[in-house]
Order: sequence, then C-alpha cells, then structure tokens
Amino acid sequence: MSMKRIILEMGTGNDLYGQDYTKAAKRAVQDALHHSSITLFSKIGMDHSEMRVVVTIGVAQPDKVDCAAVTAELPRGVATVTAVKGGLDVLDEDTGTRHVVATAAIEAYVPDQAGKWVPSNT
Repeated sequence: MSMKRIILEMGTGNDLYGQDYTKAAKRAVQDALHHSSITLFSKIGMDHSEMRVVVTIGVAQPDKVDCAAVTAELPRGVATVTAVKGGLDVLDEDTGTRHVVATAAIEAYVPDQAGKWVPSNT
C-alpha cells in the first residue's frame, strides 16, 4: 500500500548538565509533538494504527541514544526512531562536561487517500 507523508515537524531538546543524549532526544521529540495536532484521523474515521511515524534524531554522538526509549515517547502510530550525526555538543572547558543539544524530525505517513474523498462545497 502506498503511503503519503502528511506531516513533518521539527523540535529541539537539550540536557544541559547530565550529558544524556537520550534525555535530549526525548525532549526534542516532545518539542516537535507540541507543535502539531493531527485532526485528520477523527475527520475521516481513520485509526491511528494506520499511521507510520519516522523519527530522525540528530546528536553529536548517535550511538549514545536509546532509540527504544525515544520510541516510547510517541503516543500514536507505528514508529521507528533512528539517531544520526547532528545536533550539537557545547563543551564547558572549566568542568570538562558537555551540554547536549538534540534535534528531531518527525514524519507521519498514512495510506494514500487519493480518490477516496470528494471535496464538499459546504
């Protein structure tokens, strides 16, 4: 079945003191989710389980992101999360620690609805 992307939302998150890439990634996902509201499902009677959600997390050290924990942040759809090189580490030379900044791109896909609906004049 052909899927069509219906939304692309971006978010940023950080962990300023814990140096925790997963925490920063979760905050980036929450930031992105709070920017959107998909009313499509209730309007056309589609179940949320038909939605595929693809999340890309950008952090300086992608291997330190627990993608399963980030997936648990997503309230609907069948999700996959991938961490890639990106984001930003801001080093604090005085303490030898880093402030972690993550970015998130959330893409939502639904089955192609072409031809299933007719525009209303009302």
